[in-house]
Amino acid sequence: MAQIDPTTDALVGNWLSLPDVAGLLGIPAGRVKQLLRDRKLLAVIRPEGTLAVPAAFLDELEALRWLFTADDSLPGTPIDAIVKHRGTEVNRRAQALAF
Repeated sequence: MAQIDPTTDALVGNWLSLPDVAGLLGIPAGRVKQLLRDRKLLAVIRPEGTLAVPAAFLDELEALRWLFTADDSLPGTPIDAIVKHRGTEVNRRAQALAF
């Protein structure tokens, strides 16, 4: 897990602990850890040393579904494009969809 700086931490604003994520998703905490290992969920180490997920990732269900839905024009999913450093087009599309 990457540790973020205080400036980025402040930009994100609201954070969720891994137990909070598990509760919101209705899954065991171990499953949340598996999602992190599988790179299906992003968490970072905050400046105070806690592991957390941006709350917006779970509040924005529609955006989350979009990130992980296959799109033949990319190819793959938007999250695949971001991981492979082809995020410019994904950013443009996300802005057009008002995410």
